[in-house]
Order: sequence, then C-alpha cells, then structure tokens
Amino acid sequence: MNTLTITARDALTGPVLTIAGDLDYDQAPRLRQYLEALSLEPGQRLVLDLSGIQFCDSSGITALILARNRALAARAELALAAVPENTARILHIVGLDQVFTIHPDLDAATAATAGGPGAAGSA
Repeated sequence: MNTLTITARDALTGPVLTIAGDLDYDQAPRLRQYLEALSLEPGQRLVLDLSGIQFCDSSGITALILARNRALAARAELALAAVPENTARILHIVGLDQVFTIHPDLDAATAATAGGPGAAGSA
C-alpha cells in the first residue's frame, strides 16, 4: 500500500491538486475530505494531477466523480491531468472518459481554454 499524498498549489485557472500513491478504499476518503474543505470559486478550474497515482480502484473512481460533482456545485470546472495508463483504461471502459475533461499533462490542463468532456488529450 502506498499512502496517498495530496499537494495543493494555485494556478491562473484555479487550484491544482497533485495526487500521488494509491487512490483506493483505504486512501480515497482522504481525497474526499480534502475536496470538502477546498475553496472553489465559480469559473475556476480544479485540476487533479494524477501523474503520481500508482493504483486506483472503484473507491478512487468514486472520489474522482465526487470531485467533479463538487466542482459543478461551485459552478467551476474539473480537469484531470496526466492520468496513468491503467487508470485511463478504467475510465474508458466505464465511459467516464466522456464525462471528465482529460489532459495529457499538467501544463495543458492549466493552460487550456475551457473545454467540455472529451476535450483534446482524452484517453
């Protein structure tokens, strides 16, 4: 088991959370708690940098969906960046690659103009 770490920073587009470790049943609640406390303004884009994710199970996928719901409730956007191949495959299989805006890397996610689901760089 790899403990989940969450590092936050601000970009011009809004908050960026760099998430590393295992996003699984044991660790996903930490992300959910972090998201609940996150200040998110209308028009901002919350970017989740997943480049450090080593494992993601259904609890992790649920946490990503909750992040999207949290952003929508704040009238903000959510973008996933640098989604590892194994997680991108799961998102594709369950059709969530059509729900999430996915970018190939953090720079693209924080520099891209507003885009909808399946924007450039989708898995």
